[in-house]
Amino acid sequence: MSAAASPATGTALYGVIGWPLSQSLSPLLHNTGFAALDIDALYMKWEVPPQKLPVFVESVRLLNIRGCSVTIPHKVELLPLLDEVSPLARRVGAANTIYWKGENLCGENTDVAGFMAPLANVPLAGADVLLLGAGGAARAVAAGLVETVQQRPARIFVTTPSDKSHLSLAEEFGLTPLLWKDRHEPSPLLVINTTPLGMRGKAEEETPYDFSLSAPLAPTSAAQATPLAYDIVYNPLETRFLREARAAGRRCISGLEMFFGQGDAQFRLWTGQGLPPESRSALEAALGQQSR
Repeated sequence: MSAAASPATGTALYGVIGWPLSQSLSPLLHNTGFAALDIDALYMKWEVPPQKLPVFVESVRLLNIRGCSVTIPHKVELLPLLDEVSPLARRVGAANTIYWKGENLCGENTDVAGFMAPLANVPLAGADVLLLGAGGAARAVAAGLVETVQQRPARIFVTTPSDKSHLSLAEEFGLTPLLWKDRHEPSPLLVINTTPLGMRGKAEEETPYDFSLSAPLAPTSAAQATPLAYDIVYNPLETRFLREARAAGRRCISGLEMFFGQGDAQFRLWTGQGLPPESRSALEAALGQQSR
């Protein structure tokens, strides 16, 4: 019997919780993995309104649900409902994964590992970075950037349209706050979108940044690496933000990288195995079909 299956319950239950969940591709990602690896498990989609989150967590215990992915708006409110929270999730202030460790129901944040994976060989040390947005995903981005000591950027600018919601994030992680109207003034090697602008069904034709207004890179930064644009939105696969970044000469990283990376880390927590190539292929196929 696979490590993912429970003798007491037969087929192991997993799922994603959020409100709403209409665009989630997590069931496709994980169910493909279970099938390819012959794991007796099923991953479902559970739409849980905010006021029902405590009841749902009790249901996880009662029904022996073996793990959950957690998305907007539950990542922060989940923490006090768990038996144990990892130091990383505590540092980020958000958990995107529920798993069991013995008899303890635990929380982890795999968004950090998922976000940082495609940046492993990017020379960010001494460069400037611009972070657009300040939600739960932005907290994971900030934590990843500031905790990579050898690759830590010189400055990480952060801004939001409200000119307010990013201030606490900046203070907590030592970032440099910017007014939204001033977001094109820095010369960032890396521009990161964590806002929902560009997401399918949510202002899909909008973008939080105009690359034609971006200040030119300083000579020292320009010599380090090709400038980058990273959009954590994965549906659609190519957002307006990325299309315009590519046209401006930037190398682009799509939200597919972070989404697959965080999902792979979740799958490892639950099963002890990484997601198989079939999961990546299924995800790419689904996103490719939706873009047509």
